[in-house]
Amino acid sequence: MLKKLALATVACTIAYGAAAPAQAAADVTLRFSHFWPAVSAAQKDLFQAWADTVAKESNGRIAVQIYPSQTLAKAPAQYEAVKSRIADMTATVQGYTANRFPLTQVVELPGIVQNAAHGSCIIQSLYDEGLIADEYKDTRPLFLFTHGQGNLHTTGKVVQTPEDLAGLRIRRPTAVVAKILEEAKSQPVGMPVPESYQSMQRGTIEGVSLPWEGVHAFRLNELAKSHTEIGLYTLSFVITMNKDVYQGLPADLRKVIDNNSGKAWSAKAAAHFDELDRLGREEAVKAGHKIVTVEGGAKNPAWKPILDRATEAYLSELEGQGLPARKVYARAVDLAQTCQR
Repeated sequence: MLKKLALATVACTIAYGAAAPAQAAADVTLRFSHFWPAVSAAQKDLFQAWADTVAKESNGRIAVQIYPSQTLAKAPAQYEAVKSRIADMTATVQGYTANRFPLTQVVELPGIVQNAAHGSCIIQSLYDEGLIADEYKDTRPLFLFTHGQGNLHTTGKVVQTPEDLAGLRIRRPTAVVAKILEEAKSQPVGMPVPESYQSMQRGTIEGVSLPWEGVHAFRLNELAKSHTEIGLYTLSFVITMNKDVYQGLPADLRKVIDNNSGKAWSAKAAAHFDELDRLGREEAVKAGHKIVTVEGGAKNPAWKPILDRATEAYLSELEGQGLPARKVYARAVDLAQTCQR
């Protein structure tokens, strides 16, 4: 018995010794926080793919530990969590942090973005050109991207015209989208998307403003039976790091992070979100849901006056604060043409 125990002890020691170098190989472990579900495609196919790439290109010296589902911080607090180093990095929505990214949120305005690839090209270019870079001075952005066009998804009433929105309680992601819904006499309800399912189930809200990707990721096709494709807005995202964490990396590891930043990864994120839009819409079609596609989208004569007023109100508000909103908006419109090529 003692002999067997001794042999087992030796075997365990050998096994531990073999495992130890692999464990010790990582010079740094990055805590990556986000609000998407752990089982979501965004987690598995985008964020984990980035983490795996960084681990591979650093020869295992960078490990990335991902905390999905608001584990480290609630959705509206993700950016602040990185700034204060509760997390080392995050993927989050700029508009969830009120008044911090007003120029970035110009991209949310209707009629600019056609799909995620188009929007991601626009927003990454605005950042690279320095037009919105000052809004990110307190962290180290890696790349920015957008989802596809944001539409309306309701549990009961079919929305075909702006008048159909009157009185409906619609989840809105940001203050910019709230202004758009208010112009249509809707009752926008601010909440992060992870709270939407329960709110719709309870009847607290009667619909959501989301792209097809969000409807798919958060299982809202189970509740929303009517969908209106209008291109109401587009939401922007950023993957960003704590500045001190980034600066504290050795130069060669900073280069690994730099090599997995910028336009290439912005485009990868966009391709992922466009595919999820396709899947979300396909789910609704297969379920036999009512889908209204507004002819001309944001330029439709019935919708355009309302959307134009919301756009003008937002730009005027920012200009009143001394921000160059019209300059950023004009460049975004120009990039909308360039990024189509």
